[in-house]
Amino acid sequence: MLRVLTSTLRFPRPWRPLETRGCSSNAGAADREIQVCALAGPDQGIAEILMNRPSARNALGNVFVSQLLEALAQLREDRQVRVLIFRSGVKGVFCAGADLKEREQMSEAEVGLFVQRLRGLMTEIAAFPAPTIAAMDGFALGGGLELALACDLRVAASSAVMGLIETTRGLLPGAGGTQRLPRCLGVALAKELIFTGRRLSGAQAQALGLVNHAVAQNEEGDAAYHRARALAQEILPQAPIAVRLSKVAIDRGIEVDIASGMAIEGICYAQNIPTRDRLEGMAAFREKRLPRFVGE
Repeated sequence: MLRVLTSTLRFPRPWRPLETRGCSSNAGAADREIQVCALAGPDQGIAEILMNRPSARNALGNVFVSQLLEALAQLREDRQVRVLIFRSGVKGVFCAGADLKEREQMSEAEVGLFVQRLRGLMTEIAAFPAPTIAAMDGFALGGGLELALACDLRVAASSAVMGLIETTRGLLPGAGGTQRLPRCLGVALAKELIFTGRRLSGAQAQALGLVNHAVAQNEEGDAAYHRARALAQEILPQAPIAVRLSKVAIDRGIEVDIASGMAIEGICYAQNIPTRDRLEGMAAFREKRLPRFVGE
């Protein structure tokens, strides 16, 4: 178990600035379906993945998936990233799910391989070392909701529409939906939603516990993003190593019995003891000041 946890906690190499693709200063980024931006100033430490495929409502096609995997690999290796937000650059849509037009052109073997690749993408999102937040300002259907389920936290506009609708298309969720939805909502409710292919509003999703927060949509269509950013700002000042280890303890512990989960928590706690941030937290408490955590 210790060996597994140690390999999971790949604390990244020394900080190197992110390539700020997708920021307003980089006009060439507009052609990419996935854009990466590192925020600056008081929001330094928040990174964003902007999904921007308006022609297909951010559908999960080959190029989209490849660029998203590339972005995750880049961000995973940057120690400066404390929170990662997934957002959409397409108004009214978070992610419309699989690109069924593209999939129509695939052979059965190619479909199987592509769905396996999608499943791997969602696993990469779930395993991202820092907290992840899905900002759902519009439709999140099928694979789009599976992407959000792979995130740690979800924020939705109350008018957003989401659901695992695959059974209405002769399919079943294949990118983690049958596993993550029951873990989020419980088995019976997850079965009901998947069997019926039901669509939920953001407000309904919050009432069920599918999203952490639901907010009224604004004229710009980005209310969920602003709430997600506010949530990221709450996480930002906390000790980053302790936050990452907490994520490992929760994610690994929920999969095992309570005794094994307590052992996992103990392993994670032990890894935090030698950190400078733990000493800084105690010193700040003693000196009655705010701590200054550096991630070491």
